[in-house]
Amino acid sequence: MSSILINALLSSCHDPDTLFNTLCWPTDSWPDTERVEALTTFIDGIGKLPQSDTSDDGDKVAFSIAKRDIFLRKVESIIWTQCLPLFLKVSNGDGACKGKRVPDGRAEITIAVCRLLSVCINTLCDTAVSGRVARAVLPSFQLPDGETEEELPGQGEGRLGIDVAIEAMSVILPAVSSNEELTTSILSSALSCIKTLPDALVSKITVRLIFTLLNCYSEDGIASKLRFILEDLCSWHKSDSSNTDSPVVTERALLCLTTLSDYLFSPAKVQQHTLPQSLSYTRPDPRCSLQFWRILQDGLTHKDNVSRKRALYLLKRCVALSEDEAVEFPSSSVSSEDNEEIIFRWAPDRCKLLREFWEDYALVMETLEENQIHVVRPVLNRIHTLIQTAANDSQGVSLFHPSWLLGVYQRMFHSENKSVMREGVDHLLELQVLRRPAFALAFSQFILGPFMDVMSESSLFHRTAGQSVGECPELGVKLQVFMVTFFSSLPQENRGPVLLQLVQRLGSQHWCAVPILFLSRALSHLPPCPLLGPDGLQALREVLRCTMITHQVLLRGAAQCFLLNSALSLTDVTLVTLDDVFSLLVHFRADESLRRGTPLWNQLCDWLDDSEGSFRPCVRESADGTSTSSEIETVRGYVQHQMEFFLRVPASTDQTDSVPDPGEAELLAKAILLCVDIEGRTQRSGGEQTTGVSGGMDSLLRPLLDTLSRLHTNVYLPLRKTDKSLQLLLRLLQLTPARHTPAAVLQLPPARHTPAAVLQLTPARHTPAAVEKEQEDSVTVSMETLVLGVVEPIQEFILRRLSGELQELCDVERAELYLSVLKEVVLMYSVLEWNHSKVQEAYFPRLLRYVLRTLEADQIPSVAGQVSRAVAMASLAMTCEVAALGVFNLQSETTILLVHLSSYFYSPAPPPAPPLSLVNFNQTLLKPPTAAQSTGVSEQGPLLKDWGRMAAHFIRDQWTCLGYGRRIGPPGPLELPRASGSLQAAIEALSLLPSGLVLPVLDFMASMLPQVALSEEALCVEAVTVSWKLVLGLSSNPHDFWPTLQGFVTMAFHHSLLELTEEQAPGLTVTLQQIAVELMELSQAKTGVFNVLIQHCCHTWLPSDPGSEGQSQSDAMFSSALLHLDILAEACVYGPVFRRDQRLIQEVQVYVERLGEECAANTAVPSDNRDDQFPRVCVVAFLSRLQPSNQLHERLMEELVLCLLKKDEAISKSKQRYYSNSLQHRVKNRVWQTLLMLLPKLRGEFVGTVLGRVFEAGFVSNQASVKYLIEWKMVLILVQYPEHIDRLWACFSVDQEKTKTSVCTFLSVLVHLNIIMPQLKEKAVQWRKALDVILQWCFSHNFSVRLYALLALKRVWGLEGPGGADGLGGLATVVKACLHQAEAMQSTGNANKNWSRIQDHFFFGGFHPVRDYSVETIFYTFPSLSEVFEDEWIPPWKFEKLVDFSQSASLPLRNPVPDLSQIQPGDWIQQDKGDQDGEERWAEVQKKMTPWRLGIQEQEPELGLVPQQRAARLGKLHSALLVVASLIDKPTNLGGLCRTCEIFGASALVLDSLRHVSDKHFQALSVSSELWLPLLEVKPVELADFLQLKKREGYCIVGVEQTANSQSLKDYKFPEKTLLLLGNEREGIPANLLQLLDVCVEIPQQGVIRSLNVHVSAALLVWEYTRQYLPTTGVKSD
Repeated sequence: MSSILINALLSSCHDPDTLFNTLCWPTDSWPDTERVEALTTFIDGIGKLPQSDTSDDGDKVAFSIAKRDIFLRKVESIIWTQCLPLFLKVSNGDGACKGKRVPDGRAEITIAVCRLLSVCINTLCDTAVSGRVARAVLPSFQLPDGETEEELPGQGEGRLGIDVAIEAMSVILPAVSSNEELTTSILSSALSCIKTLPDALVSKITVRLIFTLLNCYSEDGIASKLRFILEDLCSWHKSDSSNTDSPVVTERALLCLTTLSDYLFSPAKVQQHTLPQSLSYTRPDPRCSLQFWRILQDGLTHKDNVSRKRALYLLKRCVALSEDEAVEFPSSSVSSEDNEEIIFRWAPDRCKLLREFWEDYALVMETLEENQIHVVRPVLNRIHTLIQTAANDSQGVSLFHPSWLLGVYQRMFHSENKSVMREGVDHLLELQVLRRPAFALAFSQFILGPFMDVMSESSLFHRTAGQSVGECPELGVKLQVFMVTFFSSLPQENRGPVLLQLVQRLGSQHWCAVPILFLSRALSHLPPCPLLGPDGLQALREVLRCTMITHQVLLRGAAQCFLLNSALSLTDVTLVTLDDVFSLLVHFRADESLRRGTPLWNQLCDWLDDSEGSFRPCVRESADGTSTSSEIETVRGYVQHQMEFFLRVPASTDQTDSVPDPGEAELLAKAILLCVDIEGRTQRSGGEQTTGVSGGMDSLLRPLLDTLSRLHTNVYLPLRKTDKSLQLLLRLLQLTPARHTPAAVLQLPPARHTPAAVLQLTPARHTPAAVEKEQEDSVTVSMETLVLGVVEPIQEFILRRLSGELQELCDVERAELYLSVLKEVVLMYSVLEWNHSKVQEAYFPRLLRYVLRTLEADQIPSVAGQVSRAVAMASLAMTCEVAALGVFNLQSETTILLVHLSSYFYSPAPPPAPPLSLVNFNQTLLKPPTAAQSTGVSEQGPLLKDWGRMAAHFIRDQWTCLGYGRRIGPPGPLELPRASGSLQAAIEALSLLPSGLVLPVLDFMASMLPQVALSEEALCVEAVTVSWKLVLGLSSNPHDFWPTLQGFVTMAFHHSLLELTEEQAPGLTVTLQQIAVELMELSQAKTGVFNVLIQHCCHTWLPSDPGSEGQSQSDAMFSSALLHLDILAEACVYGPVFRRDQRLIQEVQVYVERLGEECAANTAVPSDNRDDQFPRVCVVAFLSRLQPSNQLHERLMEELVLCLLKKDEAISKSKQRYYSNSLQHRVKNRVWQTLLMLLPKLRGEFVGTVLGRVFEAGFVSNQASVKYLIEWKMVLILVQYPEHIDRLWACFSVDQEKTKTSVCTFLSVLVHLNIIMPQLKEKAVQWRKALDVILQWCFSHNFSVRLYALLALKRVWGLEGPGGADGLGGLATVVKACLHQAEAMQSTGNANKNWSRIQDHFFFGGFHPVRDYSVETIFYTFPSLSEVFEDEWIPPWKFEKLVDFSQSASLPLRNPVPDLSQIQPGDWIQQDKGDQDGEERWAEVQKKMTPWRLGIQEQEPELGLVPQQRAARLGKLHSALLVVASLIDKPTNLGGLCRTCEIFGASALVLDSLRHVSDKHFQALSVSSELWLPLLEVKPVELADFLQLKKREGYCIVGVEQTANSQSLKDYKFPEKTLLLLGNEREGIPANLLQLLDVCVEIPQQGVIRSLNVHVSAALLVWEYTRQYLPTTGVKSD
């Protein structure tokens, strides 16, 4: 047609040059696309005209040679003056394609210019010109230095944009393919662009350039270029494999390899068939490259799903090629000569086995793309098949490399679904093939890498279904077995290095507390084997020092115990020195794990004893500076040397040194005690007397004792030496608690106990065995005896130093050391009369007089003066602390001086009393001037740093003294002005002090608030409010939060403040109520907060030991509970629903506690009482001690019952969703548990008043556990108060519409009528009433109601026996018929099952309402049998743990009969939900309509037309959308898709075969839409060519796929010419077609299911396209 047009133009136009010039455009203008296309058509047509010397007058027009030469010159000029400049303008965005969207306009003009350039090059047929054009475009592929990828597409003057350059080069390439040098340069530039350009352009370069280039070559050229590309990609991946960009390299390498897959994986026989016989040049085989397999395996575990799909596609192609070739791969010659690892093998004789393996492998990898565990789990058995196939190799050469299996696990580990991740971990932990050394070694790096990464996920350690709280999580058990199996299977020479790397991994990344706990536990169970050397101990030190520093104390202590066990069993003592060992031991804290007297300490002693003499000798430095090494290393020798080295210090200098690091003293103190304990255990095991312990300790401590004995007399003793000796003494005293201690000191936190140990509580922190051992500890006796000999010089030295010698800033820290030592010494020897008398009559009075003189003197703004004041105040505070422990006699001079301490802080008030002066409150230190210092900067830093800390401690010490002064001062309150001034000063101190130092202030405020609560209410409100804000600010600092919270609760909820009424102090009471509410809210997120408040309140209102307080005072304190009933009510229903991570920590802590003495942390770490069940346990214990005979107690219980009933009714009326184990369900369950527990203590009259509300609760739709409790309470009330039986019968008379199925509750009560009947009068009458009410429900339309009624009828009928039935007449026949009907259910399927289940249910079977009434049944057994979550079960041992729990005959703690606890939860769940409201409605029915413009009789003539013509007859309009469904193979999807495309006016639908149209399933969904829609047939193998053809026609290829660069459907703007490519139902879009897509669009999702049906996805995109073009497509809505 174009040639005819050209002939017509030339014949009518005598001057073709004029026409040529007319079609061209000025260089500085932007031509329309039509002009470019017209010029293209003109040149193409002219170029095809025949060449002759003259023109003929016939139809054909020919060119003369001369004219053709002129024409060719003009064509070449078009390239340089028209095409390339226009390319450059498009790149820079000039003109912006006026009137059109820029992307569409640029694309159209670019395609048009490319066609023009192609025609010009083809017309010229000059390779030189083509080469020059290619070289002109080639620089555009090279990114200039300093230019970034973001500057694309315009790349600067003279250079084309990358996207334009790609299109231009793609049309030039066929013309320059013969130029080897030029094509190599182009290929190199293309590969460089793939490595550097953005992702959107990489696919375009691959398809448009590399693909085009290969299509231009013959077979030998293809082989050469493929080899070049393959080597470049493999070398790139290898060089970047260790970099962070490795995933990007893998992604792009896979894209290129997938594009070239048709070239790379052509079978050899096909290549040979296409080659001449003389040519043996073959294409490269990527299977021979190890790096190719590395790329592929990296792709299979890539984070991008498209890269995974490409890698799997390549793997399938490799397997298919190997199967087609049917030859061994690799060949035997390659296998023997090449030392490279072989990842892929193929053996023709085992083809079936190999094919099945790879098919299973592909199935597993494809299924893992789904994130739903129910989809993944069924194929996991295929992994077993893979493993079995890989392991069972009888020929000695493994056909399957283990790395393929690792890829499967890594994919599972990286899954977004935690269940899939957990399944993968479980599967690997149970991998039996790891018992083989070869597999264990092959898996080792994977275990150290991805496996350790996934094990850091805490959520994996949640207990599984069927496990109870406190059990070791299933994963923890499996991990322990796995570690033992894995390390036992490793070759002996590899165990040590692998273990070292594993421990290093523990210390090289952040680990949460739970994973590292169970990993440590697993390591502790490894069989003893010498594997760890000095590097291993260093790695363990890093774990202790860095990894666990922020973990919860108990979990951190438990992990320390497990790691120490691991070190003891796995250390090679011949490689490590004792210095290495003790450097590790110093990181095990005595207050968390390594505590003396625990089994762990004893185990360490035994290990050191057994290993003594085997340790690698230390190289030591002697006194003369020479290095020596002993042949045999003993613990005693090591300790003696360390003591010598420790006390060896240089001579004193004039400058005062800072206090030495206490770490050296900590290490040496532990070493000394271990050495003494080792020798003592050796003596005891040998039957020797333990008197040698004293001598052994004396010899070890002799250098220290000599130094300490000279402290007071030798003034030339180096200060550093005295400091170190006192540090060591202090640590020794702290690690060996004194036996003789004042009673007040023994008030230590209770230890953690196992449930068994709780039965025998002792007030000590140790377990009973440890306490007994401590009482007989000869080491402690020896320590006390030895230190006693030097106690006097120590006290004299410290008192001398504190009395004026400390004057430097560093001396403040030194004073803390002195005071700590003095306090320990005074407490230890306070029972010795001679020393005690000297201390309280000489030492401390002398110190106190100096302190008071210093504090009362005028302040001197110098360092020495201010340090003296700070030390004096610290000394005074320490004295008050010691005095508070009851060390000093009341008549001693020290106590007398302390009593008059208030004279220092309060100025005397002479009459008439002037305003009192409180100048000594919140004294501050005067900062010394620094302007005179010459250096300034060097001295200012340390001064400022230490000054703030010293000033804060100075204020803190003042309040310590003030608090003690209030306790021992004159009886009675302070004068009001003085009290209010003191409280105001305390408020000011809270703002001055750091949050960790406010406890003394809160203690002082606790004594002052009651005095001024009525007179200075506003001030009290301010004090409480400021204190509470301070507590809230510490919520993220657990170290300071808990002590401060305890101090605040003691202060704000003092019994005197709790007794205030709203009339007395309205502002203060409202403030306290509001704070209580906020405190309860805080407890929802921070476990244990409410525990502090409820424990304090319960002890305040009802102390377990009232002491000397009178009854009236006790009643007054208890009466305040009535004013704060909301606190008690909240405690009764307390129990937040924690997040899974919070619940995990709680459950793991319970597990650690249940380990008992097996874990030393349970002995070392004091109990924190932060169990979330503690408030309920505490309040139940409080209620158990209430006496019904006490009117206040009686009133409290009744008001509490009313409050709880109100809570239950509020929840019942609430519109919040009420489902099983929801918070509403739990609260109701707790309400009725408390009501049931209080029942025996309530008055009969009160029970009668609330019985109606109990019955009313029975009509509410409740969860099963709540209904059981309500029914139980009804039964007990009727047993105890049978006069209310008529009120039960009245419940059956309520309107049936109201009762619905809730009548089952009252029928359940009648099932237990045998228990109520003995208490009733007129038993026969009541029995008849029971039959009457039951029978009317035996005919209910509701099956559940009938079932309950029949069960009640069966039980009630048997109460009176045959004699009682004689008076029933015909009613007896009805009863027997009903019972016969019930028994007839035995043969009626589900009815039979339900009848059996309800009779076997615990509530109607083994449960006895009276016999089983106990705290255990209410709070533990019933919840466990009612499908309540386990965190609601309160075991009885928790109640036994409270010493103030009061048992009684009416409410026993444990169930006297164990029958109920042995019952398993039944299958029957009480079905009593109300019927659904509203009538059932008809669903909308989809109507299949024929086109409304065409009747039935009109259709036949139209069928002869093509779809477009038929549609046009109806006036239907088409869009430019083309939908390609050649990859879809299900007729139902195709039929629905056809219907959708026809409705929304798609231009055509492409199918893989038109035979689908005749399929009945297709027609059922299409409803004749195929008659109105053009259908095309394109086979899947032809899709690549079809898509490239459409791209050349200007179509934008859009795929529905989730990729890293996918665009959201809601944001994407469809081009008008859009081709929508749909993927296969299961595999999606094949990997070899992904790179042909211009854009991937994904549909936003919010649900869990990962993907939509392909027809639904297509319908969404088709509609969105239609919506965007709705105004122009003529689509009409229904």
